[in-house]
Amino acid sequence: MKAVAYRASHPADHAEALIDVELPDPQAGGRDLLVEVKAVSVNPVDTKIRKNVAPADGELKVIGWDAAGVVKAVGPDVTLFKPGDEVWYAGSLTRPGTNSELHLVDERIVGYKPKSLDFGKAAALPLTAITAWELLFERLAVSRDPGVTGKSLLVIGAAGGVGSILVQLARRLTGLTIIATASRPDTAEWVRQLGAHHVIDHSKPLDEEIKRLGLPPVNYVAALNQTDQHFAAIAELIAPQGKLGLIDDPGQLDVSKLKRKSVSLHWEFMFTRSMFETADMAQQHALLNDVAQLVDSGVLKTTLGERYGSINAANLKRAHALIESNRAKGKIVLEGF
Repeated sequence: MKAVAYRASHPADHAEALIDVELPDPQAGGRDLLVEVKAVSVNPVDTKIRKNVAPADGELKVIGWDAAGVVKAVGPDVTLFKPGDEVWYAGSLTRPGTNSELHLVDERIVGYKPKSLDFGKAAALPLTAITAWELLFERLAVSRDPGVTGKSLLVIGAAGGVGSILVQLARRLTGLTIIATASRPDTAEWVRQLGAHHVIDHSKPLDEEIKRLGLPPVNYVAALNQTDQHFAAIAELIAPQGKLGLIDDPGQLDVSKLKRKSVSLHWEFMFTRSMFETADMAQQHALLNDVAQLVDSGVLKTTLGERYGSINAANLKRAHALIESNRAKGKIVLEGF
């Protein structure tokens, strides 16, 4: 099968940062699905792994997590899917990635692809939808009753992949007032279209931006990037007994700043369930099916930002470079080999 891989960690513009390769076809066992990959999207985790996780000498590493495709074969213990099913998922950090023609994935973290989306539009959503859903409803424990009003959510980095779906989920499924951050006119308009009630500029002190709009202290904060740079401002703008959720990798945080307000800190890492094969691992199967129904009913829309052509090393390197520039709007998708 065709695949895109690397032998050593390099910058995105290096000739061998990612290379086109041929690998043996994998075989499904246990609860695995063998999926014919039709489309993938690129996430910050792709670039972080490429830069920081080198394969053993002489070996190839295939990365990529978001995928949409068709089940080609199933393992003997599979009960949820059959060959021919159209699926979407975000894979596991502990297994080879989705940048390959054929891919093995545990059925418990796979959902049925939305019928209303093509494979490219579908591939934009799984990883970010899982992350946003778990962060909002499981880590921050926000009520899914739109009638529960009077509280607010600040989404830092709202125009990115996770932010683009988090804003939609919060606007469509909760009664929260949503404050999104964006630093350019095009990204500010993007998050407004997704449902943000207010937009502030994250290139300026966030606490001052909140005061400028005359908004009260924020009950929930979703810090999706540059948390360490914004942390002092978050500690000022968050309400007493508020909740802070984050998904990035800040170097240092002085969490003592949260003590006087009794603010709770929550990490979201969507690979936890697959990495540890938790007892509730199949929650991601159910979650993706719920999101698919919301998409098909018109409640949520794809966060696809750009289509980068076919799945090959050159196009993936371009996608990695854009992700690393922190200027991506929505998701970058590649389709077919």
